[in-house]
Amino acid sequence: MPLSNIKIIDLSRLLSGPYATMMFSDLGAEVIKVETPNGDDTRHLGPPFIKDWSTYFLSINRNKKSISLNLKTKAGKEILLKLIEDADVVIENFRPGTLEKLGLSYEVMKERNQGIILASISGFGQKGKYAHKPGYDVLAQAMGGLMSVTGEKGGEPVKAGYSFADLGTGMWAAFGILVALQERQQSGEGQWIDAALLDTIISWQTYLASSYFETGENPEPLGTEHPNIVPYQVFQASDGSFVVAMANDKMWLAFIDKIDVDSLKDPMYEKNKGRVIHRKTLIPLLEDIFIQRTRQEWDDFFEDIKIPAGPVNKLSEALKDPHVIERGMVQEKESAEIGKYKTLGLPLHFSRTPGHIRTFPPKLGEHTVSILESLGYMENEINKFLEQGVVKSSRDHLSVK
Repeated sequence: MPLSNIKIIDLSRLLSGPYATMMFSDLGAEVIKVETPNGDDTRHLGPPFIKDWSTYFLSINRNKKSISLNLKTKAGKEILLKLIEDADVVIENFRPGTLEKLGLSYEVMKERNQGIILASISGFGQKGKYAHKPGYDVLAQAMGGLMSVTGEKGGEPVKAGYSFADLGTGMWAAFGILVALQERQQSGEGQWIDAALLDTIISWQTYLASSYFETGENPEPLGTEHPNIVPYQVFQASDGSFVVAMANDKMWLAFIDKIDVDSLKDPMYEKNKGRVIHRKTLIPLLEDIFIQRTRQEWDDFFEDIKIPAGPVNKLSEALKDPHVIERGMVQEKESAEIGKYKTLGLPLHFSRTPGHIRTFPPKLGEHTVSILESLGYMENEINKFLEQGVVKSSRDHLSVK
């Protein structure tokens, strides 16, 4: 597998860090999840649960190993540093300053491994006015301006339907790690990557920010409409909602030629600029037309003239879509822990070195003993660690089919 030579020590919990490390573990990296004696917080988030397993935890921790380690003890710190000696990457999402308080700063890690790459994910970054402010996804969406442009016209601020800031920052961290790994091949040096939830949301403002810089006007929530393209939004068909996205004038001309409605042939709608300016008169005309046919009829209509369109699916509909199934984005697995279960597939498809879902998410401390043995600790030392609460262990890992 493409990343089978990469070893990652994962100190993160909740969503952003575990999502980043799952991207690596799915593609073959060895990911050792270092958990407190109480485990990752998401082990306890629910309902729903499947036989005491949190579905939240299951969604982002496959293909990993788990060691339960008390980093507040001297022996626990030493075990972690021994793990880091031959690792490529450490990833964490504690509040800035926590590693330093534990005596596990980047400088301490570098003393053990000059090439180590540390990726730190936080709400607001390792430096700046808000660096020590606690931060969660919803706060980043609010402070980064995403909520102010999400929702219906004139409505209250609304957060995105799932955790954009967490997932996006996890992806930025993964991207940063790959860049640092590539650069290390030339320099031989590791480095410290600082990824922040607020920075992610700000960076994704792109064309909204550019428009603001030029006009000084705050963008407003438009429901499903696009501020710069018309029509590009949800419409109601006779049996439900669908989206149509006419991204250029060629598509518009193809549409009005096929639909053949005189009111749409007004010259002021011919160019996108005019359609944006006159959207208040154009959209009601389109609404009256689209309500007359079913979603499938409009899907067929637009496919015939190569215009992007499709239904607004509930999650249940999306996950049962034959195309989604064919793409391997929903997979059924079986494990000794919970039997048959479904999970999401990998969104990257490689022609030679595809990723795989190899192992079920680990029990807390499932690999503690085998990892300690690989570090050279003897049975009597491991038993002492267990007795003193330095580590916690459970049975050996079981693979999935």
